[in-house]
Amino acid sequence: MSSAKATKLDLLNFKSLPIRTFWITSLAFFLCFFSWFGIVPFMPDVVNDLGLTPSQKWNSIILAVSGTVFARLLIGKLCDKYGPRLCYSWLLVLGAIPVVLLGLVQTPLQFLICRFFIGFIGASFVITQFHTSIMFAPNIVGTANATSAGWGNLGGGANRLGMPLIAAGVVAFGVAESEAWRYSMIIAGIVCFLMGLVYYNFTQDTLEGNYKELKASGDMPQTKKDDVGFMEAVKDYRVWILFFVYAACFGIELTVYGTMDDYLQNTFQLERVTAGNIVLSFALMNIFARTLGGFFGDKFGKLKGLRGRVLFLSAILAVEGIILAAFSSATGIVLGIVCLVLFSLSVQMAEGATFSVVPFVNQKAIGSISGIVGAGGNVGAFLAALLLKSKSAVAEKAALAATEGMSADAIHAAQAAASSSAVSSGFLIISLVVLVVAVSTLAIKFSTVKNDVKEEVEDDAFDTQMATQSI
Repeated sequence: MSSAKATKLDLLNFKSLPIRTFWITSLAFFLCFFSWFGIVPFMPDVVNDLGLTPSQKWNSIILAVSGTVFARLLIGKLCDKYGPRLCYSWLLVLGAIPVVLLGLVQTPLQFLICRFFIGFIGASFVITQFHTSIMFAPNIVGTANATSAGWGNLGGGANRLGMPLIAAGVVAFGVAESEAWRYSMIIAGIVCFLMGLVYYNFTQDTLEGNYKELKASGDMPQTKKDDVGFMEAVKDYRVWILFFVYAACFGIELTVYGTMDDYLQNTFQLERVTAGNIVLSFALMNIFARTLGGFFGDKFGKLKGLRGRVLFLSAILAVEGIILAAFSSATGIVLGIVCLVLFSLSVQMAEGATFSVVPFVNQKAIGSISGIVGAGGNVGAFLAALLLKSKSAVAEKAALAATEGMSADAIHAAQAAASSSAVSSGFLIISLVVLVVAVSTLAIKFSTVKNDVKEEVEDDAFDTQMATQSI
């Protein structure tokens, strides 16, 4: 089996350890995302079954992304210390527990608690990026990171097809349709648990071996180097700029994805199925869009050094903000869908471009930096969801007061219009914040020597330095 850093993304070269790692970590991330948002297609059933209020429904969305913040901050440091193999295996095994328990809840409080703890498996993104970063050479690492993350994110869209199919399957075995969502979540949790066993048995921490064996043989010094790396990461202003950058791309994607069904129905009077299919296509763009961001990040890095990666990241983030602003003011369905597609493309490219920069900030703390930056995405989602919830709640309350005593249809129409207007203005505010972050990205600097590196495959000294420091 080949143990050299991969210099190209040869997806069919299964004898290569980096390629095998790429496939397994991408699949693990896919299943984590699938389970993380697996309940979304069943929310109408959950609302009826558990009697959730609109406020509790919004809180479940916020809690689902909140738990991930803490998990991502912690998991990056753990990866630096214990290696990605053990961290991913335990995350999948333990993360399966709240997924299964979600299928057994009986009260709204139990549902909210499970949604919070399920969010912890969102930390899988950090391990995916860490493991890929140390398996691929500088010339291709951005593309590899973006592709593994994009294909993992695809799980958040695939569950809109997969979970109803699982539900239909259990109904075919005689389970009541009203209970199908419960069995579907239990099955998803079991699959995550099994994937944890696969990750433990079929992956390896580094090209040289597992952390435990390397430490035992003396090939990996048993020092507090990971603590030093983490503190260096915390003190590095570039890490926090990237934290806000990821909040402005992945965080906004999560929020838009989570609210788009209702927004399309309220704004363009679409049927629920039609709106759901549009949102599904938005998520499915992860197949290629995020990869494009990493690919162009690598290309700009080859042309202009590390500064080129930063310039591309700033530019694509600005495009994202402009398109989101245009979408927020779209009143026609054709223009709305065009803007949504372009937004999907740009926001996912920005995510890929972000992690084409991350591996080059500090090779001694790739895990810690990935964790901090990854947590930024969920902080962004949390804040954006709070903004939309507060604006929507105020607008809908005013609409209900104004239509008191009218027919149910009139009340529903007024409430939908108020919600649409509130979310639209919220999207505009978010787009302006994204533009500010895009400009601030230009403040990321690298040393003259490091910035001038054109990241050629032949640059063995730089490649060797990355390999040794990543361990």
